[in-house]
Amino acid sequence: MLNFLQIRNFAIVESLDLEFSGGFTCITGETGAGKSILVDALGLLCGNRADTSTVRAGSDRAELSAEFELQEKSPALHWLREADLDDGQLCLLRRTISETGRSRAWINGTAVTLQQLQGLGAQLVEIHGQNEHMQLIRSREQFRLLDESGQYAKEIERVRLGHGRWRELETEKQALLSETPLDAGDLDLMRYQIRELESAMLPAAEFTAIETEHRLLAHGSEILDSLNDAISSLEDEHSGAGLQLHKAARQLDIHAELDKDISMAAGLLRESAINCDEALNAIQEARSRLQLSPGRLQELESQLSTQHELARKHRTTPEQLQEVLNRLRERLERSGSVEARLDELEARLESELSRFRAAAKDLNKHRMARAAELAKSVTDLMQELGMKGGQFEFHVRHDDTLAPSPLGSDRLDIQVSANPGVPPGPLQKVASGGELSRISLAIKVASNSDSSAAQVFDEVDAGIGGDTANSVGALLKSLSAGGQALCVTHLAQVAVFADQQLQVLKSSQDRETRVETSLLADDARIDEIARMLGGRLSDQSRAHALDLLNSALTRH
Repeated sequence: MLNFLQIRNFAIVESLDLEFSGGFTCITGETGAGKSILVDALGLLCGNRADTSTVRAGSDRAELSAEFELQEKSPALHWLREADLDDGQLCLLRRTISETGRSRAWINGTAVTLQQLQGLGAQLVEIHGQNEHMQLIRSREQFRLLDESGQYAKEIERVRLGHGRWRELETEKQALLSETPLDAGDLDLMRYQIRELESAMLPAAEFTAIETEHRLLAHGSEILDSLNDAISSLEDEHSGAGLQLHKAARQLDIHAELDKDISMAAGLLRESAINCDEALNAIQEARSRLQLSPGRLQELESQLSTQHELARKHRTTPEQLQEVLNRLRERLERSGSVEARLDELEARLESELSRFRAAAKDLNKHRMARAAELAKSVTDLMQELGMKGGQFEFHVRHDDTLAPSPLGSDRLDIQVSANPGVPPGPLQKVASGGELSRISLAIKVASNSDSSAAQVFDEVDAGIGGDTANSVGALLKSLSAGGQALCVTHLAQVAVFADQQLQVLKSSQDRETRVETSLLADDARIDEIARMLGGRLSDQSRAHALDLLNSALTRH
């Protein structure tokens, strides 16, 4: 549930702080007041793409925040825990958009990617706009609509896993078929390359060790001079650093008890002198190990030359020669068993395909039953929404000739008729814009009324009025039962069903536009409903508004 929404320097809004409650909330106001800006802000907080036009003129960035309260079984809470981003049962989203277009996002104070924000946002908020019905012509959306509202998750998972097993085998088969067959000459060359690598190739770790030793010997004289100079600087009896530090420490020790700083300095000098002694021992040990052997240097150069020549032949690096050898061995092994492996894959593919087809057929039965239920529910709701005699049909056709898919072997098709006597046809061809919006609302109510996400409707009631508007309001009210629904509306018949009504007001002063909101109650709400009914406030319009409010309370 959305608890609050905070907006700073977004579009024409300078500053807004909105609190929400559960149930049904209507957002009302004059045309152009900025009602849909609130929906746009929520969309951005849920991962929608942003651009510089979202930043208020004269500001360097827009800032948006929202707090959600989550139930224990909420998919959003599960998502947060999986991502290690949960903070109890509250979720705080924050996003900034700079005037240059750069966007940053946070979940519970942790910086996240836009993809993460989108993943969580889909669990927190569902935004339904006037053009949502256009999604329904897409096959994937039809599958989502049907399957997410059904009770056959196990059957869906069986099909998905079955497709995965079949796909893995099919990929291996195609890889084998795409390999160029090896003739006798190819096989002889491959065997020679394997023997050459096995006899001359050095393991990566050994090659690295030889490289290090070679660099050491190649710069041996230079290194030896540096070691001798360092030893002289440390142990010279007159000016050696270690001896001088020990001497200075002893001189200070005589007076250490008289002054704490002298005592500290003496201790530091002793520590430095000990470090010099240890450094001297390490340098002397290194010098004793340094063997300037021209013969050994020549031997290492020969070994490195061989490794680089092998790497050049195979167009790789000496460190990756082992991988080349492994690939050659695997290719040679496959060359002698391609036919046998293909026969084995064909048998397994046939078995997995059979299992997939059986799972897909079982899924089809569940889908057909759910499609019939959904079609009846939507058809019934269409009668309430001013489409008497309208029909909604959801056809599911099983087709075993389709290539295996994670979605099964079904074809889906939605057909509707918004008027009596008109045969059902494609959704986008047989209904007006207003009818399509109402059909989308009916589908939403019929398919997913128990969603834990906040439902947001942006003027889906456009183009209707009268009793139909009353029905839309009642449906939106029912959709919010046990949850939360928000609706941007210009219809009084819808707004009267709200548990909470927010009014958006736009004003201009000193060449600046400001947007404010207020939570309406009692007389203020009656006045807003009266304005929505006719524009002019009068005793008659207020009485009509009060009558509508009372009727809505009686209906629910």
